[in-house]
Amino acid sequence: MKVPEQGGEASASNIVLIGMPGAGKSTVGVILAKQASLGFVDTDVLIQACEGRSLQSIIDSQGYMALRQIEERILLDLECRGHVIATGGSAVYSQAAMAHLARGGCIVFLDIDLATLESRALDLGRRGIAKHPDQSFAELFDERRRLYVAYADVTVDCRGLAHDTICTEILDRLGLQR
Repeated sequence: MKVPEQGGEASASNIVLIGMPGAGKSTVGVILAKQASLGFVDTDVLIQACEGRSLQSIIDSQGYMALRQIEERILLDLECRGHVIATGGSAVYSQAAMAHLARGGCIVFLDIDLATLESRALDLGRRGIAKHPDQSFAELFDERRRLYVAYADVTVDCRGLAHDTICTEILDRLGLQR
């Protein structure tokens, strides 16, 4: 899937956001793209557009592993430069997809604690989270956090930070002017 290239100072590379569902990847991604004069891609939206149905619908009809396979295919097909890319929370299960994303830019982990995620009252039954049906959110958090840390070029501790502050932190850490 070819996405038009964007101008701006960081046009040679992407900023790839990873993290748990509810960490703020999509919201931070939109603000960050605006501040950095970059394009924005939300891979969950790409999946839904390509499949013509919601993430939860895919899980309900085909299972969570099917969603992970579709996500991997979409990520491997994604070709863009000069974008902020908000990935789905399960992107880190695909070593090939993460290597592809890393070749095109910097991987930024939006690190947020479990208590904050749980306080955001995520509707887990409708959100389309690719997890084993018997797995608790806390177990999923523990499993994925190790992967996020392993793939991240930059980790931003988002606890108690406003979205604008998180964006400023990312831009400062990447040496990009606002």
